[in-house]
Amino acid sequence: MGQPQIRFDDGSAYERVMGAWSQLAGDVFLDWLAPASGQRWIDIGCGSGAFTEQLMQRCGPVEVQGVDPSEGQIAFARTREGAAGAQFQQGDAMALPFEADRFEAAVMALVIFFVPDPARGVAEMVRVVRPGGLVAAYAWDALAGGAPIEPIWAEMRAMGMTPALPPSAPVSRIGAMRDLWQDAGLEGVETRTIPVRREFASFEEFWEINTRSGTLHGALEQLGTDGAEALKQRVRVRLSPGGDGPFGFGSFANAVRGTVPAVR
Repeated sequence: MGQPQIRFDDGSAYERVMGAWSQLAGDVFLDWLAPASGQRWIDIGCGSGAFTEQLMQRCGPVEVQGVDPSEGQIAFARTREGAAGAQFQQGDAMALPFEADRFEAAVMALVIFFVPDPARGVAEMVRVVRPGGLVAAYAWDALAGGAPIEPIWAEMRAMGMTPALPPSAPVSRIGAMRDLWQDAGLEGVETRTIPVRREFASFEEFWEINTRSGTLHGALEQLGTDGAEALKQRVRVRLSPGGDGPFGFGSFANAVRGTVPAVR
């Protein structure tokens, strides 16, 4: 069975699946960065604008540019009241549409493992950030069970299926992220793990939210009605064995930061 293509073109659906998780991790990430106010930021792979909103609300920026390849995601991001003042445009993480030294900070929130050439993506971040500026990212540890969708992936694997991992999933490991940042010539490189926990009102809420994503929707279509129901029940037993009441579970992301050197 082939892997369905990973697509995130529906901003509203993606927001329900990943927006809350992103902001849970984003809060810890920004606490760790502790950035100064009055800076110019670029949010690369901004998606639905969940993290862009956090930048606007928490960091007192003078400018925030959100870039994403999906027109649907950008359209949704522009509707976020909390991101008012940020600017959004379509763009490629490996060829950012900005001049060198434009920003004081560049971030990728849950994006680096979707970039086809992660090293090139980091090089672009470095290029558009001024000397002394910040380059940082966080991503679910997709290979070590850190992704919020891991409970479903685990049962898919148990059924003989191969989940559609992000195309550059190996860079989500903390050592790989550190190597990427150091190889890009960044200074003072630091890493950390970000544990987060999300609560759901019921298993049905969890299932409905997650199966609206493009990746799982395609996988369930391939399974057919009976196979999809079998997968659902396996995940139910894993996450909510006591019934259909409220429950929660944890995920974890890896984060990295570094500083653009004064002399490149």
